Amino acid sequence: MNELLVIAGPCVVESKELLNETASTLAEICLKLPVKLIFKSSYKKANRSSLNSFTGIGDEKALLYLNDIGKEFALPVLTDVHSPDEARLAAGFVDVLQIPAFLSRQTELLQAAGETGKIINIKKGQFMAPDDMQKAADKVAASGNNKIWLTERGTFFGYHDLVVDFRSLLRMRSFGYPVIYDATHSLQQPSIGEISGGLRQYIPALARAAAATGIDGIFIETHPEPEKAMSDSATQLPLKEVKTFLEKIVEIHKICSEIKLSPL
Repeated sequence: MNELLVIAGPCVVESKELLNETASTLAEICLKLPVKLIFKSSYKKANRSSLNSFTGIGDEKALLYLNDIGKEFALPVLTDVHSPDEARLAAGFVDVLQIPAFLSRQTELLQAAGETGKIINIKKGQFMAPDDMQKAADKVAASGNNKIWLTERGTFFGYHDLVVDFRSLLRMRSFGYPVIYDATHSLQQPSIGEISGGLRQYIPALARAAAATGIDGIFIETHPEPEKAMSDSATQLPLKEVKTFLEKIVEIHKICSEIKLSPL
C-alpha cells in the first residue's frame, strides 16, 4: 500500500505551546500508522470573515515557530502563502507551500511558489470546476517544478454552504498529481455570520467516502480545544478524536489499494 499523506495541524499559529502539543500528539499517532505526516498551520490568515478576526501573532515569529516544529519532530511543515513575496519568505522556513482556495487562479502567485522549488499544494477554489485545476497546476509546472499536490475542499452550493462532488477527486487525479481531500474545510459554512460556521459532525463520514475513491492524502485541521480556536473553530477536529479518525481512513485506504493491485 502506498503511504497515505496526512496533512494535519491547527488552522493558524496561535502559540508555540499549541504547536508543540498538537505536533507531539500527531507524531505519536502517525508513528504507528502507514502514513506520511505533514504538519500544517497557517503563519497568518489573510482571508477572514470579519475585520475583527484574528490574523496571526506576527509573520516572522510564526514562521520561526513552524521551522522549530519541523526540526524538533523531524516533520515536513506546510503553510499558506498569499503573494509572491510571501512565497519567497515562507520558503525559507517550511517544506510545502499551500495556495489558498480563493487564490488558486493567481498566476503570479502560482509561478512564484513554483520557483521556490518547494512542494506546492494547490487548493481548488470553491468557484472552480475540477478541470480548472489542470490550468493551475500548469502555471506551477511552467516554473520547472512538478512537485504539485491538488486539494479538494468543496464547491459553493448557494449562499453560505459547500458541497463535495466526489467525481472531482477522480478527475483531478487524471492530471497525474497526488490528490488530497480536505476533510474539514469541505464542511465549512462560509461567512455565515461574524465567523464562518461548519458541520463538524459530518467530517468522519465524508472523509471515509473520499478515502474510498482512492485519494492520495487527507487534510484535517485539528485543535486540542476547537471551541477556543482563534480560526475555523466550527470545523477543526478535536485532537483527541484524530487517532480513531485516521485509523478508519487508513483501513479504507488499505482496502482500496489492495483492490487496485489485485488482478482483474
